[in-house]
Amino acid sequence: MISADTNLFARLLLRDDPAQYRRAGALLAANDEVFVPVTVLLELAWVLRIRDSTREEIVSALRAILALPQVKPQHPEAVRRALDWVEQGVDIADAFHLALSDKATTFVTFDATLIRRATKIGVRPSVMAP
Repeated sequence: MISADTNLFARLLLRDDPAQYRRAGALLAANDEVFVPVTVLLELAWVLRIRDSTREEIVSALRAILALPQVKPQHPEAVRRALDWVEQGVDIADAFHLALSDKATTFVTFDATLIRRATKIGVRPSVMAP
């Protein structure tokens, strides 16, 4: 198993460097398993956002990476849950924070928008202000 940095997936999705795009594709094709840390997915979302991708495009791109048969994400269930919440309006970083806090009973924040959106869709752990 190998683990891959954000830039490998960015080149694959953005195709902005033809040589690196080919190398990224070849690397993924040549390995049985590619571990993807949650931090790589979060950073990839930020890269795509900087490139003016919409929320829908970002979620679609992350899901496409995760659908590759050799890709093995860290905390796969939390990642899937986070992406579902992003599709329901939660900010990408906040969705990952919440999904990875599944052992907590409450997630505390000063972010009123997060509290409102998370409460509306029934996110667990519950989200509240201190």
